Amino acid sequence: MNASMELNLEEMLRIRLEVLRREHRDLDEAISALEETGRPDQLTLRRLKKQKLALKDQIVKIEDQLIPDIIA
Repeated sequence: MNASMELNLEEMLRIRLEVLRREHRDLDEAISALEETGRPDQLTLRRLKKQKLALKDQIVKIEDQLIPDIIA
């Protein structure tokens, strides 16, 4: 296999991170739009917020993998 075509782990994590951030922004916009309707469906709103929180957890996990620990 051509080495130049292979993605290393860091590149794959950065791509995944960007996808998750985009999904997080999209959910944020969907939540805002739903809240602006006046009487949003509380169950749907709760599910969207839960998904958004799960995405944030995944984002933080990947960021931790990409940023090396600095010993103070």
